[in-house]
Amino acid sequence: MNRRWVVAKGDSIVTLRIKPSGDRMLLVEFAEEISREVNSQVHHLAKRLEEVAIPGVIEWIPAYRSLGILYDPLQTSFQSLSSALTKLELKEIYTPAGRTEIVEIPVCYGVDLGPDLEFVARHNGLSCDEVVALHSHPEYWVCLIGFSPGFPYLGGMSSRITTPRLEEPRKQVPAGSVAIGGQQTGIYPFESPGGWRIIGRTPLKLFDVTRKNPCLLEPGDRLAFLAISRKEFEMQKSENG
Repeated sequence: MNRRWVVAKGDSIVTLRIKPSGDRMLLVEFAEEISREVNSQVHHLAKRLEEVAIPGVIEWIPAYRSLGILYDPLQTSFQSLSSALTKLELKEIYTPAGRTEIVEIPVCYGVDLGPDLEFVARHNGLSCDEVVALHSHPEYWVCLIGFSPGFPYLGGMSSRITTPRLEEPRKQVPAGSVAIGGQQTGIYPFESPGGWRIIGRTPLKLFDVTRKNPCLLEPGDRLAFLAISRKEFEMQKSENG
């Protein structure tokens, strides 16, 4: 039942794959890589779905390199929805998604706010300062929001600080914790269980229902971490409530 979807890209073409996922979900798969370009393609397709409102489509779920589309089987079918998708105009699909400005996230690394920083350093044969420099140096992008409201899965982390998750997840991870899980890094918006290695904490609120846009970050956003002191953390924490 798999279907190929050929999309023009300048003078070349790119082939996407459409396949069923259960009896009421369709999966569109992009290139087999995790990159900003591929992730932008996923979010542009999601944007087009919002614009065209294909009958029977209930919602869509973006991931790193695929888009799951949930549909009502009483209104449409895999074959009908596949056909509707391949007729979409995707001229802007290769333009980076998200805001153009860089969102700066202050982080207090180590001390008691980053209990796993020393482990990450030992595991990778680095000093704690080197881990902080490697983590705060690159520009990241938000691949998707998941796990809990406002939790950003970030692309762009240095492979030199890749660290396995905890064998047994913590029952409580403080809100604002910045952590590493394998080749990924992210930020816990709420206090919750979690198995990623905590290396610091941000005083910012990543999710706040009192804001017009509750999520501080959106898919495609560019992001940079800024190392701050414990004193600066407490000051900003107080200012942010």
